Order: sequence, then structure tokens, then C-alpha cells
Amino acid sequence: MWWGGASPDDERIPAVQRRSLTTLLAAASLLLAAGCSSGGGLPQGGGSTPAPAKSPGASAGAGAPSATPSATAPPAKGSVKVTATLTTGLKSPWGVAVLPGGDLLVGSRDTGKIVRVAADGGKTTELGSVPGVDPGGEGGLLGLAVSSTFGTDHQVYAYFTTASDNRIARMIYDEKRPAGDQLGAPDTILRGIPKGQIHNGGRIAFGPDKMLYAGTGETGDKGLAQDKASLGGKILRMTPDGEPAHGNPAADSVVYDYGHRNVQGLAWDSDHRLWASEFGQDTWDELNLIEPGRNYGWPEVEGKAKGGQTGAGFTDPVEVWKTKDASPSGIAYAKGSIWMASLRGERLWRIALNGTKPVAAPEAFLKGTYGRLRTVVATDDGGLWLVTSNTDGRGTPHKGDDRILRLKVT
Repeated sequence: MWWGGASPDDERIPAVQRRSLTTLLAAASLLLAAGCSSGGGLPQGGGSTPAPAKSPGASAGAGAPSATPSATAPPAKGSVKVTATLTTGLKSPWGVAVLPGGDLLVGSRDTGKIVRVAADGGKTTELGSVPGVDPGGEGGLLGLAVSSTFGTDHQVYAYFTTASDNRIARMIYDEKRPAGDQLGAPDTILRGIPKGQIHNGGRIAFGPDKMLYAGTGETGDKGLAQDKASLGGKILRMTPDGEPAHGNPAADSVVYDYGHRNVQGLAWDSDHRLWASEFGQDTWDELNLIEPGRNYGWPEVEGKAKGGQTGAGFTDPVEVWKTKDASPSGIAYAKGSIWMASLRGERLWRIALNGTKPVAAPEAFLKGTYGRLRTVVATDDGGLWLVTSNTDGRGTPHKGDDRILRLKVT
């Protein structure tokens, strides 16, 4: 039995005990005092959906992300062609970060190891292991990111589960050291993100504003998603040092929005709008357009609000899927579309966008061909890297799993 009902998530764990969770978040509330932030105020229950706040994800000095249709919208019908298999034999791959030059850093959720995979030829080199990783259930070594100034500071960021919490740390990567010993000691920049057997979130990425964003889960304790003093069930935005970023809804908090069940994917479109994928519970998985301070509804709403729920200050997803068809993980933006990897659904979804509106119904590709799909990453030439997820105890591994595929898409 799942906490809060049957779960369509990718992770199948027998009995889940509810945990007592605490957070080290200093802010006791996300109520925005006048003059505290350049962002918009947080919506309160019973009010109407607020006007869009100024988005720090956009260019400096810009207003809220525009919903204006693009000059050239992508076609309603797209295509996907697998052009190469970059590498095989990966174990429980989860987070992926792209180095300058195109090589990939790939983390193993269950072993805590990070490897470098050459974009040309697929040669794999082990960097080392992240100390303190405590795998179990959906926890372990999750998201990876490289600093926006990697060329000078060589910092690799990791989101991972420890014995007490989820946290984000950074490590210096020195490729001149021997393989397996190339990671420096971790410097923890944020701790106290709630952990659980399920719903640990984990995706991290640097945005166009050079701030670090992180998607978190509510660990099966639904109330955390609406608790503005908790880091669970949120998208967080922070400086590279882990401090609240200027322009957040509350000046002393890293919380950027709230009301999420389990955020698994983060990506920005060509106009610097932030998108996020999210696991539903029994009915609807979601793709959300993220605005600072918004309430995305969980656990009061799953999918799009109906009737009077809309007036309670909740923001609807842009697209929804039946849970059997998705259980979404990573997302990427390429060729005018959001591309969404699906675990339970075992397919790659394309959501073609004209501004903030879908051009047509989502399209599914590679259905059942490669099993569960965990992470998708855009390439500089408009293609994608796609990472499978069949060796983490939830899928059915085949010879060569797990693997990274190169995709040509339109």
C-alpha cells in the first residue's frame, strides 16, 4: 500500500512507512512582505489565481515570461530517429550533466558513482563516488549539474539522499587526477530537504539567470507540498552558494513555488520560460509552466482543477497524461518542443509549443522499444541524448542496459 493511495510512479516498494520530517529552512513563512522581493506575492487559499510575477528566469530586467506565440511554431507532427548508441552497461543511471565540449557526466543512483562519457565514441571514465550517498527506495545519487562558470571553477553539483535528508553539494572535478579519484571533497550548499522511500525529487539545473534550480518531492507526506516552511514538494531557486536568489517570492527563502507531488524534470524554452514534469498519483501526470510564487495544487488538485477548485489559487498544468502512459522523469527543450522521458509509460513524449500553448496533442515515440526512459538532454545541434532506466530494480534489463541513445528529432 502506498502512502496516500496506489501510486503509478516508477518506483515499486512494498510497505512505506510515513516518516516524521523536519526541515532546516530558516523562513517560517513564504508570505511576501512589501518591498522584500521583486517577485510577485504567493497566492493564498480562497483567493483568485494571481497575476504572473516577474520571473527571474528571464533576462535581467525583463518582465514575466511572455505567452506571445512564437514567430515560427513547430509543426504539429514531429519525428524521432535513433542515430546511434553512445554507450551501454550503465548501472542505475539518473542525473546527467553536459560538460563544455559536449561530454556527459552520468551519475548512478544506487552506487553513488559519477562517470564521464565521451560524446565522441562513448569512452567511459570514472570520476569517483559522492560521499554520504544513502541509496534506498527512490533515494540515492540523483540530479547532476555543472557550474555556469565551470571553465574557471570546475564545480560539479549533485543532489543526493543521505541517512537524514536530501541535500545539494558541489565538488571540484580535477580530470588530471587518476580515474576514480577526480572528485574533491563535497561542499554542502543546501541541506534539510525532506527524504523518504518515495518522492525525493532530485532534478537540478542552472537556469539562464545562472541560478541553481532544484525539484523536490513531498516524500509521501502530502502536507509538505502546501507547507510553505518546508522544502518538500517545491521548486527551489538559489545562488551557486546555496543562498536564496534575488527575486525569489520571499527574500529569505530558496522556495520558488509550491504545491508539487514529485518534480522530476526541469527545462527552459528559447524564451527562458521554466517547465517542469511531475508524477501524479492515480490519475494525472503533469507538465507545468512554472511561475514564481504559484501554487500548483497538490494534494488538493491532481491534474487540472475543476469547478470551484480553480478559484482557490491553483495553477493548472499545461498538459496532463494518464499515469499508465507517462510517469514522467527528465525533460528537455529542442526544436520548439518539450521532450519528456517516461518511466512507466516507456515512451518519449513530444509537446510542440507555440509560446506557452501546445500546437497539438502530445505525440509518443519509441513506445516500449527501449523500456523505461529516465533522462533526456538537449544537444547543441538540436538533437537529444536519451538515457534508459532498466537496471534500478524496477524495470526489465536487456543485454546492454542501461544505455545512452543519440536522437535526431523534428
